[in-house]
Amino acid sequence: MGLGVRWTVHGDGRTPAPGAVVRPDERLSWPRTAGLGAQHVVAMFGASFVAPVLMGLDPNLAIMMSGVSTVIFLLATRGRVPSYLGCSLSFVGVAAVIRAQGGTSATVTGAVLVVGVALFLVGVAVQRFGARIIHAAMPPVVTGAVVMLIGFNLAPVTASTYWPQDQWVALLTMLFTGLAVVCLRGFWSRVAIFLGLVFGYGVSWLLDLVFGKIHSVNGAGQLTDHWRLDLSGVGKAEWIGLPSFHAPSFQWSAILVALPVVIALVAENAGHVKAVGEMTGDPLDDKLGTAISADGVGSVLSTALGGPPNTTYSENIGVMAATRVYSTAAYWAAAGFALLFGLCPKFGAVVAAIPGGVLGGITVILYGMIGLLGAQIWVHNKVDLRNPLNLVPVAAGVIIGIGGVSLKISDNFELGGIALGTIVVLSGYHVLRALAPAHLKQQGPLLDEGTSAYDEEDAPHEPSAPDEPLRPKPKPTE
Repeated sequence: MGLGVRWTVHGDGRTPAPGAVVRPDERLSWPRTAGLGAQHVVAMFGASFVAPVLMGLDPNLAIMMSGVSTVIFLLATRGRVPSYLGCSLSFVGVAAVIRAQGGTSATVTGAVLVVGVALFLVGVAVQRFGARIIHAAMPPVVTGAVVMLIGFNLAPVTASTYWPQDQWVALLTMLFTGLAVVCLRGFWSRVAIFLGLVFGYGVSWLLDLVFGKIHSVNGAGQLTDHWRLDLSGVGKAEWIGLPSFHAPSFQWSAILVALPVVIALVAENAGHVKAVGEMTGDPLDDKLGTAISADGVGSVLSTALGGPPNTTYSENIGVMAATRVYSTAAYWAAAGFALLFGLCPKFGAVVAAIPGGVLGGITVILYGMIGLLGAQIWVHNKVDLRNPLNLVPVAAGVIIGIGGVSLKISDNFELGGIALGTIVVLSGYHVLRALAPAHLKQQGPLLDEGTSAYDEEDAPHEPSAPDEPLRPKPKPTE
């Protein structure tokens, strides 16, 4: 396929034959391919513009750079790994912590740029030494704990920043979004977060129309009378124009807060590449390192211009599973649409006008879902938390990360929250494993529920060993 930009037409170019799939090096007719590309944009749209808003970055630039990063990814993997790179929600908590410490948007993007470099280097190492080094350094017990503390660390942001701006809109948005996630089917369930935003937008407009201004804190935390939905910026925005660029700045304290997210990104990439390989019938283990490196390069380029980092999106993997179309041509079309959206400032103004109460209702569910992905990794890999070798570092690290515990190193430097929690989980697990007695490290069957696995010295158990593969379960599809 060369660089992955040549495709053969599948069948009649209209629909896949019964039981057949459109492979990455195939495509449907160009009009249908463009339609599929638009569908991929809608699927990634919710998270890709919610994330930069929550991080305080330009949503126009985020959407544009997601298209650029997707092109880089497709070229790097030579068209074998159909995937869309959208803005990563894993960094929302990091951005909140950095800003709470007095950091600016430049500080946030500078810290995340370093994470992109680290992700690129991890990819290079995987290409050189194989995926086993990931499993050895970051077994499922560690990966799950880090993903969990990243998600749950965001709880205070919702409770103190978004929810108080309009508690009733937040509550209604939360209820609607929850119903959409559970009750809707197929494609609509995968864009439930986006539908929740649209619903909250409409409710805020209606309440302004009926009751007038609300007396509550605004986005700056000041108690004032203000409109729930302020669209004044939309009318002033141009239809065509460049997004807002800015250069990154680098601070060690911010970088250390952001670096643990590398673990989450590696887990995401590994899970998504595995899922795509299983769906297409083309084992992609040899492309894992390339995929991770390409994700890192895309994130470095985006943050260097002032945008957010990117990661492979499970929403789009779900679209492929539903349509049975794995053509990379559809992703080229999606990248083209994203670039066009990025050049429309009016679109960015509409996004920036999302009321705080709406974000409160959305983030209650969204942040919790991010955290519980960590628990999903534990369950899927059968991590035994009855084993103290697993339990102790996870218990300590998660509480430190969620509770915002800090460790003052000097007058000008301290570790806390996500960074300290990750260090405790990662180093604690490996140190304890090196010192633990043999019976805690040997593998064996799990005992029946309710039975202690450690009443006797030689009791069997099944801790997650370093050589167990990371297998985050892909999103279910209809």
